Amino acid sequence: MRASARELTIRFHGAAGTVTGSCMELELGGHSILVDCGMFQGSRNLETLNHGAFSFDPAEIDAVVLTHAHIDHCGLLPKLAAQGYDKAIWCTPATTDLLEYMLADAGRIQESEADRRNRRRDRAGDPGFQPLYTEQDALRAWRMCRPVKLCDWFEPAPGFRARLWNAGHILGSASVEIEAGGTRLLLSGDLGPDNKAFHPDPAAPVGVDHLVCESTYGNRAREKLTIAQRRDLLEREVKAALARGGNLIIPVFALERTQELLLDLAHLADDNRIPNVPIFVDSPLASRATKVFAAHAADLEDMGDRAIFDHPSIHYVEEAAASIRLNSMSGAIILAASGMCEAGRIRHHLKHNLFRRESTVLFVGFQARGSLGRVILDDAQRVRISGDDINVRAQIRRIDSYSAHADQEELHGWIRARRPIAGSLFLSHGEPEAVEGLRALVAADDPAASVIAPRIGETWALPTGAPARRLHTGRVDLEELVGEDWQNDYADFITNLKRNLGKIRGERALRDALADMRRVLDSYNAVREERRRRNTAPASRRAGRA
Repeated sequence: MRASARELTIRFHGAAGTVTGSCMELELGGHSILVDCGMFQGSRNLETLNHGAFSFDPAEIDAVVLTHAHIDHCGLLPKLAAQGYDKAIWCTPATTDLLEYMLADAGRIQESEADRRNRRRDRAGDPGFQPLYTEQDALRAWRMCRPVKLCDWFEPAPGFRARLWNAGHILGSASVEIEAGGTRLLLSGDLGPDNKAFHPDPAAPVGVDHLVCESTYGNRAREKLTIAQRRDLLEREVKAALARGGNLIIPVFALERTQELLLDLAHLADDNRIPNVPIFVDSPLASRATKVFAAHAADLEDMGDRAIFDHPSIHYVEEAAASIRLNSMSGAIILAASGMCEAGRIRHHLKHNLFRRESTVLFVGFQARGSLGRVILDDAQRVRISGDDINVRAQIRRIDSYSAHADQEELHGWIRARRPIAGSLFLSHGEPEAVEGLRALVAADDPAASVIAPRIGETWALPTGAPARRLHTGRVDLEELVGEDWQNDYADFITNLKRNLGKIRGERALRDALADMRRVLDSYNAVREERRRRNTAPASRRAGRA
């Protein structure tokens, strides 16, 4: 099935059946634009998608419209620039300011990660890893930013008209309204919850032809808390953690979550509601993002007259040596990135605190399947961090009220407020059970509605005033890539192997157990080798065996 030359189409390159890698391509009359170009995050399998070739030619994309500066929405822009894209990246002014730091940091991480892998002794003589992109690629992408104010119409490409609406998610975040080929399309981006710190509630137009809505928390309803109630909850967690005598470790996203926590911690400290202890922001990127927030303070809600980000209890840690010195401390509050514990300085803080019964790890953000943060939250007794097995003895706590994402009720309300939807509703940016939870709620409202859960690689025609038509099917291997992968299983196996062997008494019994495991692996490899040999044998020989 094909679309007509004047019919708008959408292709999902990411964030379909998963919460990361947001990237959608809109095409009309030979012109194409991307909405977002994000990095896949989570399991190692899912992250391999970042290294594959784009399923489009970067040089033939006419424009990028970016919803916000989170890496799962912007993190492949430097790769796009490195492979020939040289046109505008349209986004809000605040997003432009944030991208200078977010993308440059991502480039440095890619370079340092490649260097770290190449220096591993067990890789001596192997071909070298190449970074996905460099810091210079990242800065090249940032220089393509074309800031545009909310609600101002612009033309990103011939035949396309667009404007941005406040999404209430993070500083500078936006939903995208597109008019092309007579079709009116609205893409939510990531939506913030009602009554969020810093930002007004999300706003967007009504009566569109097609709607693409995120569904990160499509199956989860959170308790609705005011900012004052949220601070009450944080106060209790901080007091309980410090009473144990250890550190309070908070994995944070450098952008928005860090600044929200600093807002609340500063208020609690000023009101003498928490002990007077140092608060360390151990993330150079979070420090730089905080400076952008301070520069946009006049546009932010809830700031009051206090110089929140210059509070005397808050200390910004820049140098790696200063970060390492925090490992010897007790009784401090340490905010460190990354928020899912997959990289960055949070990993060495976990390594030095997870085994301490007096320490506390407080999660305040979404943890994707396969991430270290999710493994810890799912009650792991041991975890593997940078090659070391760590017993989890610290208190593991969670506060959901800091989420920058709308929950099921708020997503449903936002969708209802956009009606009438003349064509189809696409539910993207969610794990399968989250998408299904929101789809069931929408279907209960309107059983006749066209509700689509797209897959990566699918292409849909978007006619005016009628349901979408699928033109191309998606990737069939996605289910194998989403969720925990073999490396999660391997880490779990290795971290528990010594403990399980410790239950076996006697030298002979231990040696027998190891020999049994070796025989299982040898047998498995022999079967695989025989299958490979049969599959590669000449057809005449296979026929003779038959």
